[in-house]
Amino acid sequence: MSFNSLGLSDALLKAISKKGYTTPSPIQQKAIPPILEGKDVLASAQTGTGKTAGFTLPILQLLSQGQHLSRRPIRALILTPTRELAAQILANIKEYSTFLDLRSTVIFGGVNQNPQVTQLRQGVDILVATPGRLIDLQNQGLISLAKVEILVLDEADRMLDMGFVRDIERIIKVLPSKRQNLMFSATFSKDIKKLAMGILHNPVHVEATPENTTVDAIIQKVYPVAKEKKTELIIKLITEGNWKQILVFTRTKQGANKLTESMISAGIKAAAIHGNKGQGARTKALAGFKDGSLTALVATDIAARGLDIPLLPHVVNFELPNIPEDYVHRIGRTGRAGASGEAISLFSPDETVFLRDIEKLVGLNLPKENIKGFEPDPNASKEPIKQGQGRQQRDSTPRKPKTDTTNRSSNNSFGPRRPSQNNDRRSNR
Repeated sequence: MSFNSLGLSDALLKAISKKGYTTPSPIQQKAIPPILEGKDVLASAQTGTGKTAGFTLPILQLLSQGQHLSRRPIRALILTPTRELAAQILANIKEYSTFLDLRSTVIFGGVNQNPQVTQLRQGVDILVATPGRLIDLQNQGLISLAKVEILVLDEADRMLDMGFVRDIERIIKVLPSKRQNLMFSATFSKDIKKLAMGILHNPVHVEATPENTTVDAIIQKVYPVAKEKKTELIIKLITEGNWKQILVFTRTKQGANKLTESMISAGIKAAAIHGNKGQGARTKALAGFKDGSLTALVATDIAARGLDIPLLPHVVNFELPNIPEDYVHRIGRTGRAGASGEAISLFSPDETVFLRDIEKLVGLNLPKENIKGFEPDPNASKEPIKQGQGRQQRDSTPRKPKTDTTNRSSNNSFGPRRPSQNNDRRSNR
């Protein structure tokens, strides 16, 4: 199947061709036609399979065919959980709309709102937003959603996990009741399906791959290692393997900073990216990682779905995630668009429960390989790391909770989730 057979306009086909794409991915083949027909869609596809184009291409077509309004009210709203993912989606929209008379912009927290407000006042057809900043601007009377025709919830499961459910509910209340709704996500828990029931109307359910599967192009390995030797091992892997580009995941911001400092001391060009970093620092780190001036980018899970790095060869779980679905999203940063990649997990005995849950989720017994001199003590405790610790217990610089933006994920009507040890959840407003 080619893009020509999906019913896309010549302007979009020209933009797609300019990017060098010839064949739509499975999720694009299944999602684009019903969206063009104006139907609500509930789409499931693992990360790295082209979900973004799966909804942006038909949205661009629908808006370009619609009534042209001189004042350009917001007609399509795309909600996404993190700044990085929001920026990535906007970049894709800009590329695909090269030959269309449509305007788009992005708003997210962590930066001065004034440039964003200026863009909005000039009129935009498509708005990509994180929930917190959208509500902030709405409360200030700086944004109107009265003309929205299409609503997209991207990475809906991540938004629920980050405690955005109430924000989403507040936003939906001010949208026109008559609209097209699209929900895209890599995983669909019972909570997500319940959320979908309250938003989507007779949706077409499309699924490109089984839930929580990992792409075949990713080579997955587990290195059992003593916890105190993890830093030494990852430095050995990078230096002796002459790795040029490696994305490393930690569970906490403090862990990311500490590992980055150790890498720099060992002569590895590295930077950390997490919620305590200003947007300028995060953008600079990403740019350096993409252009090759940085070898290692050490990230918390804010980057698990918001990074699109072509041909990324290595992803390393310095610490296993305590939410097993996050494993899928982390390693999905490699092996994208048909390219091969390697995902390595450094596994210490106290993470035994985490590894068991991950293997159960993906339906695989991940291959384990010992490296001489780094093996864990066979008598080491397998007691899992304590869960359920609050932000202020784990963060060396506790912050006063905000009235409307504290983590609500454990107190919503869609049921409890396993407490996350990533203290980065709400930093992306």
